[in-house]
Amino acid sequence: MKTIGLLGGMSWESTLQYYRALNEGVKKQLGGLHSAQIILHSVDFAPIEELQHKGNWQEAGRILAQAARGVQAAGADFLLICTNTMHKVAGEIERAIDIPLLHIAEATADVLVEEKMKTVGLLGTAFTMEEDFYRGRLQKRGLRVVVPEAAERKVVHDIIFQELCQGTLKPSSGQAYLAIIEQLTAAGAEAVILGCTEIGLLIHQKDTPVKLFDTTAIHVEKAVTYALKEYLEFFSLPFI
Repeated sequence: MKTIGLLGGMSWESTLQYYRALNEGVKKQLGGLHSAQIILHSVDFAPIEELQHKGNWQEAGRILAQAARGVQAAGADFLLICTNTMHKVAGEIERAIDIPLLHIAEATADVLVEEKMKTVGLLGTAFTMEEDFYRGRLQKRGLRVVVPEAAERKVVHDIIFQELCQGTLKPSSGQAYLAIIEQLTAAGAEAVILGCTEIGLLIHQKDTPVKLFDTTAIHVEKAVTYALKEYLEFFSLPFI
């Protein structure tokens, strides 16, 4: 089994979901008392969030690159960044390490293409919805990406930082998200990407008939598959 490296803490609310889901995924495959081999560096999110909103991505990338080198030195075989937004500095992190980085947008695109999606809605932070570092990877795979209008993007962004990242789950915010999802489908989206690792804490597939793609779940499944592939092949075990 490969050792999974995690850059977390952005926020720790969603990193907790990564830790739980990775262990559940390994247990599902191997049974018994098996669990994931994980090395986690959880950063203090406050200075990272401040750098985000100041537009100082260079310094944010430097901090995360340094953390990634530590995860690699501790023995990780590959790395996950446990947040969609900080994939804006994925290039800086990749250049700082020698182990593979499993990119959350690439993992999501793989699933969307496999599901034969053509047009998808995207919810996330303003950075994720508005900038090319995330949308561009989806578009390069032939996907048309629809995002909310400016006022709705602000609603989505503010709920993430003011509520979800602080562990606050308000039914009214869930309803606001569901209304925005309806607007995205009216604009042609066949499905909607939950492109922030905290959004899946607030809304779930049971809440809407619109197909949802939770990037945390997709990222975790990709990581479990990568971590166990050689192990399962060696013991001639099927992937469940």
